[in-house]
Amino acid sequence: MSKESVLVCGTGIAGLAATLGLTKAGFDVALIGPRAEPAPVANDIYCPRVYAISAASQAFLAKLGVWKMMNAHRLTPVETMEVYGDGNGKLSLQAWQAAQTTLAWIVESSEMERALQQAVQVFGVTWHAEKFQRLESHTLITDTGRALQADLLVGADGAQSLVRSAAGIEHESKPYGDMGLVVHLNAELPHQNIALQWFTGDSVLALLPLPDTTDGHQVSMVWSMPESEAKALMALPESDRNHALETRLAATTGGRLGRLGVRSPLFGFPLFLEHSGMVAPGVALVSDAAHRVHPLAGQGLNLGLADVAELLRVLGDKESYRKAGDLRVLHRYRRARAEPIMAMRVATDGLHRLFAAQATPIVWARNLGMQCVDHLPFIKRFLIGGAAGQ
Repeated sequence: MSKESVLVCGTGIAGLAATLGLTKAGFDVALIGPRAEPAPVANDIYCPRVYAISAASQAFLAKLGVWKMMNAHRLTPVETMEVYGDGNGKLSLQAWQAAQTTLAWIVESSEMERALQQAVQVFGVTWHAEKFQRLESHTLITDTGRALQADLLVGADGAQSLVRSAAGIEHESKPYGDMGLVVHLNAELPHQNIALQWFTGDSVLALLPLPDTTDGHQVSMVWSMPESEAKALMALPESDRNHALETRLAATTGGRLGRLGVRSPLFGFPLFLEHSGMVAPGVALVSDAAHRVHPLAGQGLNLGLADVAELLRVLGDKESYRKAGDLRVLHRYRRARAEPIMAMRVATDGLHRLFAAQATPIVWARNLGMQCVDHLPFIKRFLIGGAAGQ
C-alpha cells in the first residue's frame, strides 16, 4: 500500500516542523520553498529574531527530536515574568508557583531553523528549492513550471500566503497602526532569567533574557509602539537613534536592569490581527498563513507549532479510508484549533485595547486589577498554565 503524499509549502520554522512531523508519521512528504541557510553561529552574536518557546512547544520540538540538537548554551530559561502597568500596577509570575521549573525558553530563530533543516535532511526529504506559483485543479505549479500533486497541501508560507490566496481560503486582516521594534541590548545588571514587560499606554515593551557575552549581560528588546513614533525613530542617523532609544528605555524601565545600551541593528515590522478559514479541499494552513496575533504575549510561533501538532494528531487519527486532504478530516483540524486561536486572539487584542485606553477610571482599574491578581495564587497558576500552552 503506497504512502499518502503531502506537499509542504514554506521553509520557515512551521513548515520545517510540519515536514519533519509528517515524515516521521509515515507520509511521503516533499518540501517546497527557497533553501535559506541559517546564519553561521558566532559566539556572542545572536540572531535578531528570538522567540519565547512555551513548555508545550518545547515538548513538541523534543518529540520531533530537534530540541536536543540545539546548542544548549544559546537557550535561556525564563523562570519569572514581571509585568508593569502604566501606574503602580505590577504582576509577578514565577514558575515555581505552578510547580514548574521554567515559564518558557528564549530561543533564536536561526537555532531552531538550523536544527530543523538538519533533521529534514537526515530523513532524506525531497526539497524543491522553488517558489509556489499557482494551483491548477489541485496541481501545484512552481515558478519553474514544475507540476506537483499530493493528497494534501500544507500552506506554511507566512502572512502573505500565496497558498491561501490560490486555494480561495477566506482571510481577514486588521492593521494595528503599530510597529514592533527589535534590537539586542547590553544590560548593566543581570536579568536573572526574568522576562520583563511594561505597558505604557500607547506601547508595550518586553525585555527577554539572553545568555551573557564577553560584553556582559544581554537582553532582547521587543517594543510595539505607534507606527509614526517607530518610523521617526528608525529614520534617525544611527548614533542619534541609539541615543534616543537608550534614553527612552531608561525612562520606561526605571533602571530595572541598570543602563541599557544598543548592541545590534534595529529592525521594525508592522503589526496585524489576522484570521482565516484555515482549510479548503486538499489544503490546510498553519502558523502565520492561518492567523496572526499581537506580539505582546509572545505567542505567535507557539500558536503555529500547536497548529502543526494538532494537524499531525488529526491526520494520525483519521479513518484509513479517508485521504489526508479530505475536507471532513481537515474540518476536524479547524474545529480543534478554533478555540485556542480565538482565546489567544481575544486575550492579546483585549489587552492591547485595555492598555491603549487612557480614560482615568480605566487606568486606575487596570493597575488595581494587576495588584489584585498579584495576590491571588490560583489566578497566577491559571495564567502560568496559559503561557505554557497547557
